[in-house]
Formats: sequence, C-alpha cells, structure tokens
Amino acid sequence: MSIIAFPCETLITEKRCSLLPANVKAYCLMGAQVHIEQGFGARLNISDQEYSDAGATVVQSRQELLTNADLVLTVDKLPESQLRYLNGNVVVSFLDPFNDVSYVQCLKKHNVTSISMEMIPRSTRCQKMDALSSQASLAGYVMVAKAVSELNRILPMMMTAAGTIKPAKVFIIGAGVAGLQAIATAKRLGATVTAFDTRSVVAEQVRSLGAKFLEIDLGETGQTNQGYATALTAEQLARQQAEQEKCIIDSDIVITTAQLFGRKPPRLINKQTIERMKPGSVVVDMAAKSGGNVEGSIPGDYTLINGVTIIGTGNWTNDVAYNASQMYANNLFNLVNEFWSAEQQLFAVELEDDIQANAVITHAGNIVNTLIQNHCLELNMAQESIPPKPSITTSGENITAKAEPVGSMS
Repeated sequence: MSIIAFPCETLITEKRCSLLPANVKAYCLMGAQVHIEQGFGARLNISDQEYSDAGATVVQSRQELLTNADLVLTVDKLPESQLRYLNGNVVVSFLDPFNDVSYVQCLKKHNVTSISMEMIPRSTRCQKMDALSSQASLAGYVMVAKAVSELNRILPMMMTAAGTIKPAKVFIIGAGVAGLQAIATAKRLGATVTAFDTRSVVAEQVRSLGAKFLEIDLGETGQTNQGYATALTAEQLARQQAEQEKCIIDSDIVITTAQLFGRKPPRLINKQTIERMKPGSVVVDMAAKSGGNVEGSIPGDYTLINGVTIIGTGNWTNDVAYNASQMYANNLFNLVNEFWSAEQQLFAVELEDDIQANAVITHAGNIVNTLIQNHCLELNMAQESIPPKPSITTSGENITAKAEPVGSMS
C-alpha cells in the first residue's frame, strides 16, 4: 500500500497546506496510507488529532516521513537539502520551474520525479486539478479586499438625508481568472467597474458580470492554446498605456493582473500616470513579485507615490488560507486520483499522457519537460555569450586581473 506524505510547509510566510481532514478519508478509500508531519495543520488551527481521527498517521520525524513516502504533496518546494530523502520517488508542488532552474537541476540530480502544479494544462479534463486557476480566483477576491481596506471612501452609491455618495470607480487590467473574480467582487460591493484585456474574446465575460469593457484597438492580438494572453509588441504596449491612462487617472482603485506564463510581466502603468491619479487612490499590482505591472511597486510591500497607495504584497491567497488550502488540496487529490492505479495501489507515472507530458518536469534523472529543456538550453546559450568576468587578485601593492570562465548549466 503506497504512502502519501504531507510535510509541513517550510516558508514562514506560507499559511496554506496541501491536505485538510476532509481529504484524508478520500485518499484512504482510494487505497493509500496518509502520513502527515506533526503540527501539519497548525497554521490553520487544525490539530493533529483531527487528521488522526480522519485516518491519517502523524509522524514526528520529517526525515522519516520523506524517506518512507512513495508520493509527497506540498504547496511550496521542499528545501533542496531534503530532496535526498525522497529515494527518487514522486513529489508534487508549485515548482516555479522557469524561474528556478537550479532547483530543477537539483531534482534531476536526486532522481526525483517532479510534477509542477503550474504546468497542469488548461483544458476541460484538467479543470478539477488546475491549481493556478483555483488560487487565482481567490487572489482576485483578496486584491479587491486589500484595495478597499486602503481606500478612504466606500465603494457603493448611498443616498442618504445627508447627501448622495457616488459609487467608487474601479479599473481592472487583465480579465483572466483573477481579473474576472476581482470584477465580480467589486461589482458585488457596489462599485462602477471597467476592465480591459488584450484578448477581445473575454469582452463578453466582462460585460456579463456587469462591468464595462474598455475598447482599445491594438491590432492583432490573441491567446495561447492554454488561454494565456500573448505578449504585445512594444508599439502595442505603448498604445495600450496611452489609451488606458485616462481611465486609470479617473479611477479610485486600479488592479493589474497581467502575467505572461514563463516570462516577465508587462509594464502597464508608469510613474507619470500614477502621479496624475487622485491622492488617496489605490493601485494593486498582482505581478509585483514576478517583475511588476506597475512602476514603483515594491515586491512584498506597500508604497506611497504622490498620495497613491501601491500594494505589491503578493501571497494573496494566504489572506484566505483556509479556503485556499481547501481548493488546493482538492486539486491535488483530483490529480492523484486521475493517475491512481487501483490494481497496483500506487500513483502511475504516464509520461505519454497529455497532462503528465506537460506537468512532469524531471523523471529518472532527466529533465523530460520539453518547455523546460528548451528554457535550460536558452539559459546555457545566454551564459556562454557573456564575456568572462575579471577577478581581482592582490599581492602586496601589485594588483592584477585575471579572467575566469563563466560556468554553464548541465
């Protein structure tokens, strides 16, 4: 009988977890043993006893937990130093493989079969295991809540004996999963909402939520087969910034959600535009931690520019950690259940399957994901094109420089 292990998250800032007591019974009915690390649900105020009552085994030693596991499920990456305990078995988590290639190399070195939750395809079959979408939906809600908490006015219109209060104006850039949830949340709170997306196909979705869609003629644009917006040319991006500037200046809250899969997010709002906004306005930059849509946003923090508050805190779903854990744990279970072999009582690695072909990053000591293979190759070529860096050595008063070769990624 396979052991599925759930270790505690190591990041201090991470409040989510990969399993709730309600999921334990489902794994057990599937034929697996569920092991959790002692204190696993403490950040959600869930006791070990609740997991134990549901059928899980509580393990005190993290090394013992990982060593005995056939499958390890987490939210964030395991520390590199602990990968050696996995004995080449399967680990599933958010891996950020495009931005953390050194970690991918470490997974390869330790012969770990790794599945990246970011790489689950966006298809009808995968909706139930699409963790990016489930977490983004919650992020859209949280961003509106954070913006409202910083705004010095209310969102809905109020007609009172003391006068009429006009509704606040909210502008949302990007109408993907997070953007659409932000639109719906702001509308429920009574704001007047306008949204823009480079993909004209989402205009109807925006209008169906009661928001206005800002029409900007950017010429030919589109989306990938995974539903992500394609990158704009420099000319198109400049046109977008110019056309949406008036709407930004007129808004009380602006939320940017534009992120490009595997690439740096586009810069959508510059400081000159922010300086023209009304003091007291709020801007939320969803992409602050990955490069930022807004000039001047600080990753993981708040900043003030000319009286305008810019929120770039990130970790949006940690503000609603219980529901985020609930959704993520269900995503994980649906993934495991999809590939569970009832006959062999284990998680089957099937690289020819379209889901695993996209989501498995390393297997049997190799990087097997085509996109990540190409990305590593591009990084190698870029490194090889960088001229040698001089290093300074000193001997008495004589100073000499010698060239050191730039290492390449294996």
